[in-house]
Amino acid sequence: MTKKVYVGMSGGVDSSVAAALLQDQGYDVTGVYMKNWTTNVAGYTCSWQTDFQDAKRVAVQLGIPIKVYDFETQYRQRVVDIMLKEYKAGRTPNPDILCNQEIKFKLFLDMALKDGADMIATGHYAQVKNGKLFKAIDGNKDQTYFLYRVTTVALQKTIMPLGALTKPQVRIIAKQKKLATALKKDSQGICFIGEIPIAEFLIAELGQQSPGPIIDQHGKQVGTHDGAILYTIGQRHGFRVGGGLPYYVTGKHVGRNELYVTSDLQDEALWKNNLEIVDTHWINGAPDNKHHYSVCVRYRSEPVGVDKIQKLATNHFRLALTEDVKAVTPGQSAVIYCRNRCVGGGLIV
Repeated sequence: MTKKVYVGMSGGVDSSVAAALLQDQGYDVTGVYMKNWTTNVAGYTCSWQTDFQDAKRVAVQLGIPIKVYDFETQYRQRVVDIMLKEYKAGRTPNPDILCNQEIKFKLFLDMALKDGADMIATGHYAQVKNGKLFKAIDGNKDQTYFLYRVTTVALQKTIMPLGALTKPQVRIIAKQKKLATALKKDSQGICFIGEIPIAEFLIAELGQQSPGPIIDQHGKQVGTHDGAILYTIGQRHGFRVGGGLPYYVTGKHVGRNELYVTSDLQDEALWKNNLEIVDTHWINGAPDNKHHYSVCVRYRSEPVGVDKIQKLATNHFRLALTEDVKAVTPGQSAVIYCRNRCVGGGLIV
């Protein structure tokens, strides 16, 4: 019996090719456009209508049905509100990770299965094998960093057709099949809005922030910032200081609205050789110290070896690293790998 697969179609080239490949492989394919966000912000137009039209065009080309799942209310509650809460607390969250955890591999999966699907599929660059998550062949596009909070159960019901392809190969397939999205540019910026800079989105949602002091490594005020929540550890620009050497953010105190910087790239405040993670999620069980692990502290960062993993409490671990890592940022995710398998990870504190 032919398996029914519901593929998330975002209106981009990746999910379009994923749908086409599944059809070629003999699956009964239905496209699903997830309507997560439709609000225009601060003069930036949300692209959802254009994206939906592009998804529909590809569905018509492939001769497959397309549905719309409206997750806008849940998306606001489970992704955007949590993201804003984290920023207000002085941390730097990753909404793409929340979206995958709460929307694509929870709400979408559950609704698709109730709707009659046997499996779901997405255009992510990652590989799924027997409920385990592995890096994509294309290391430059690998998206396992954003997928580390997906459950084993969800992965067992998921197909990711692009994991064994490179981005150039996906573009070639799209052109060969004359898909409407073949030449469409990849989306940039915040996952659910697009091109709007994060600082402008935060101001639109949370209001204009109060300026405060920028304090250097010697305890001297060297300038004024636009609101502590708008800055990220390791950030080089975006604040006003005098001439001379560039400054890098080493920390912030949201309560006092202070931003801490250094002009010394070797300042120990910028570097760490250990870190702690909380709210951990392990895809196929927690790591032990019998295997060799590496960790990425942000998307596309170079993986660093893990010397030791120590469990401090439930969902709270300390990682001793084999070398110093720059700009470890509270609220971001540290994602752990065993060779090319994504083990899981947690939020940096």
